[in-house]
Amino acid sequence: MYRILKKEVLSDVTKLMEVQAPHVARKARAGQFIIVRIDEQGERIPLTIADYNREAGAITIIFQEVGKSTMQLGKMEPGDELSSFAGPLGHPTDIENYGTIVCVGGGVGIAPIYPIARSLKEAGNTVISIIGARNKSLLFWEEKMRAVSDELIVCTDDGSHGRKSLVTEPLKELLEDKDRKVARVWAIGPAIMMKFVSLATKPYDVPTTVSLNTIMIDGTGMCGGCRVLLDSGAQFVCVDGPEFDAHKVDWGSLLSRLQFYRDEERKAVEQWEHKCKLEGAIAEGGK
Repeated sequence: MYRILKKEVLSDVTKLMEVQAPHVARKARAGQFIIVRIDEQGERIPLTIADYNREAGAITIIFQEVGKSTMQLGKMEPGDELSSFAGPLGHPTDIENYGTIVCVGGGVGIAPIYPIARSLKEAGNTVISIIGARNKSLLFWEEKMRAVSDELIVCTDDGSHGRKSLVTEPLKELLEDKDRKVARVWAIGPAIMMKFVSLATKPYDVPTTVSLNTIMIDGTGMCGGCRVLLDSGAQFVCVDGPEFDAHKVDWGSLLSRLQFYRDEERKAVEQWEHKCKLEGAIAEGGK
C-alpha cells in the first residue's frame, strides 16, 4: 500500500498529493509518469510525475477532478493508502544543453513541465517558461516555475492574472525574436493547447516536444487504448512516449479519441455522486 503523506488544495478542482513510493522515487526522472489505483476495484489513472524526492522516497502528483476516479482520489486525505502506484513508466525527457529553451505549461500541465524545466536549467540551458490557465484561480506553482526559469511569462485567458492572452501569443513573439534563437520547445497541457503550440512552432522549424495523456488502461502497450497516430504510423503513449514530436502527431485523430468515453465518464460520475449522497444520508439517519 502507498500512503498519502501530504495533500494540498490548489484550486476547487486541482489537488496535490505527495505519496510514499520509494521504489518509484528512486528511479523517477523528468517526463515520466505513474499509474495509480485507489483500491482493488479502482480504475487505473495515469498521472505524469510532478516532482520526486529520492531521500524521502516520495512522489508528488497533481491532478484535476474531471471524472469519477479523480473525484474519488481528491477526497482522500493524508494517512489514507492507495492500492497501487506503478512506475516510473514511459521514457524520460531527453535532457541536453540545447541553448535557449521555451517550456509551455497550460492548466494542470504546469505540474509535469516543472521537473522538465528544472532539469533543462540544470543542464545549462537558458529556460524561458510560459504558464497559463483560464483564470487566476487555476494557476499554481508560479514561484516554483520562476525559480527554475531565466524568464517566466504568466498568462490567463480572462486577464485576471499576468498577461491576458493564450500561451501561444508570447510563444510566437519569442519565435519571431531573432536575438532569442529558440532551439527547442516543450509543451504540456490540454490537447488543443498542444496542437496550437505545434502549429505556432512549425513555420519556424523549431523542434517541439509534447507529452500526451491519452486514454490508458494497462500501461504496458498490450491493450492499445493509448494508441496515437504519427506521420510514421501508430505508436503507444505508455511505452513509446509519453513525449512525442509535436509536428508528427495527428492531432485530429488524437482529439477525436479523447472524446470516446465522455458519455460513460458522465454516467460514472452521476452514479458515484448518487451513491455518496445516499451513504451520507444513511449515516446521518443512523446518528
